[in-house]
Amino acid sequence: MSALVLASGSSYRRQLLARLQLEFTAAASDVDETPLVGETPADLTARLALAKAQALRAVYPEHLIIGSDQAAAIDGATLGKPGGREGAIRQLALQAGRVVTFYTAVCLLDAGSGRCWCDLDVCQVHFRPLTPAQIERYVDREQPFDCAGSFKSEGLGIALFEKIVGDDPNALIGLPLIKLTRLLEQAGVSVL
Repeated sequence: MSALVLASGSSYRRQLLARLQLEFTAAASDVDETPLVGETPADLTARLALAKAQALRAVYPEHLIIGSDQAAAIDGATLGKPGGREGAIRQLALQAGRVVTFYTAVCLLDAGSGRCWCDLDVCQVHFRPLTPAQIERYVDREQPFDCAGSFKSEGLGIALFEKIVGDDPNALIGLPLIKLTRLLEQAGVSVL
């Protein structure tokens, strides 16, 4: 079995991958995450997941490299990471009482052969109606500034939702483990 590399500096993704009880190395990849003109959120996440894996290919030439990316969409607009308190408050106010679609792409690259397996998880989050005071309290308590959509569903952010519709709750945190397990099996890596 080739050694695994997670192409991410995200502590959330590292914690998720650790659940599979496989040995891996995590290394951040330096990829420009700016959307291309007219690029859909699904296309953006697929492109970036692959780019993150490919960015580490020269450093890890004999490894299986996992790349992942996530974006949220509402009214055709892509929501990224808020970058700070005011951005998080704006994003959550926009999402309150509405349905937001989250796209989480995952790619598994065999650096030696160049073969790649990719998949996309789509999840709909139904937000509760929220008051400005509730949004501010949440943002100040959890500070979700590095999260697409400005929440942490694995923490207090779950209180923001009426329901989540999707196949894999891990995808909302940043790494679709169900899809990744299938990709690993296609590459010859058994999780069980």
